[in-house]
Amino acid sequence: MVILPGESYRGALPPLEREELQLRDRLRQHVVQLSGTIGERNVAHYDSLVKSAEYVKAELRKAGLSVSEQPFAADGKVVANLEVEMKGTTEAQEIVVIGAHYDSAPGTPGADDNASGVAALLELARQCTNLRPARTVRFVAFVNEEAPYFQGEEMGSVVYAQRAKERREKIVGMVSLETIGYYADQPGSQRYPAPLSHFYPDTGNFIGFVSNWNSQSLLRQAIGAFRRGGVKFPSEGVAAPAGIPGIGWSDQWSFWQQGYPALMVTDTAPFRYPHYHEPSDTPDRIDYGRMTRVVQGLGKVVEELAGK
Repeated sequence: MVILPGESYRGALPPLEREELQLRDRLRQHVVQLSGTIGERNVAHYDSLVKSAEYVKAELRKAGLSVSEQPFAADGKVVANLEVEMKGTTEAQEIVVIGAHYDSAPGTPGADDNASGVAALLELARQCTNLRPARTVRFVAFVNEEAPYFQGEEMGSVVYAQRAKERREKIVGMVSLETIGYYADQPGSQRYPAPLSHFYPDTGNFIGFVSNWNSQSLLRQAIGAFRRGGVKFPSEGVAAPAGIPGIGWSDQWSFWQQGYPALMVTDTAPFRYPHYHEPSDTPDRIDYGRMTRVVQGLGKVVEELAGK
């Protein structure tokens, strides 16, 4: 446990304004396209995986961004991580990675897990097209986060982080956007792995920032930026041993293995969401209004980490 800056927002959420409504509609479009129109997307459903990659590339290019690919083989099929880079001005050798996986688990269309994270990634990249960051910023859509590749050599973020280490790249912070679209207001709607239930609220209406011990400075900086950014939305944070269930359940784990600081932003997935890894993880389960506020706050996080 660490002491975190600022306080979580408490109170009613104000109505969305015009630009926020437009962001909400774009987020919904991305989630519907990936998890509704395309549906289950993984190596076992290879055509859909390719379609989802093409959608991500098309949306990034529509925003005026140049997309590079990191292809590799998984079970005899070519898959790829997708990256856009905004070169830093004064501290270009320092790199910030914002990532989300675009594949879905077997048997699920993956609306929350993880079309929600990809939707946020696309909109954050779009918002940053005119950013002139001090540090280099990369937005990366990772492939193969889900089983059977999770924490294996063919996991997209494992391939990416290993290559970064081989190239001696100085990644100063990685943020994994992982299941950020489901919220609940009922007491008892939020669960935790032991012993975290003693320290956090039992209502699942917040966004979580999660890191291991070695990334607690990054955690403090990120949640501090979120809370200072003026977005009225509850947030909770924890730095905890990576062995606690859930702490390492996304692409940040791959960066920890290479010694890079990294954290996950999440609605806590199975500790809140009853449709996690189920066929019922569909676009209608997502709270796009609250997700909009989270993405707004994450925009402030990206600016802070980038050294705007």
